[in-house]
Amino acid sequence: MSNKKQRYHHGHLSESLLQAVNDIASQFGIEAVTLRGCAKHVGVSPAAAFRHFQDKRALLTAFATRALNQLADTLAATEEAARSANHDSFHAVGMAYISFALENPALFRAMWREETIYSRDEDYLAAAERLVGYLKEGFAGTIEDEDPNDFSPHEMLAWSSVHGMANLFVDGPIASQMQQEQKIQLAESVLSELKSTCNSQ
Repeated sequence: MSNKKQRYHHGHLSESLLQAVNDIASQFGIEAVTLRGCAKHVGVSPAAAFRHFQDKRALLTAFATRALNQLADTLAATEEAARSANHDSFHAVGMAYISFALENPALFRAMWREETIYSRDEDYLAAAERLVGYLKEGFAGTIEDEDPNDFSPHEMLAWSSVHGMANLFVDGPIASQMQQEQKIQLAESVLSELKSTCNSQ
């Protein structure tokens, strides 16, 4: 019996299917993911997979939720480490966001693809809210914020800039033209400029 089928019989099929999404999406793109394809990748019947996820959209919703939570976990640990070391949380959170995208491109691409998921799913919405909270906390310590309950224009500039830079590093011309180390170095420089811009306005 294969290890994949052993994992299934021990009750971990849903986790194995989500890992299959990551494997297939990393190699062929998120568009290539199907529930039947993931079942085959894991080594179980489609019927077994459908007992865990009603359709492809439900599977991708769970995958996007996992992505949001994993990035939120990363940012939470980053913020705690930055505070403990008295470091700049703005820079730490921005770099953590970009590094996550570079290291987990399939997860990063899946997070906000509302056209392929159930975007009103409670678990997905809770994960998105959690991630936004950590982003706001990371930026708020070093950016002027008149309203702590909403994103200020400077915080929105910071998030959109970081997210846009991550997108360019994962997909598009920059993705193929630069090595990962070069992308990290460029991100460091851009974040320094971005912080100066936000704090000078």
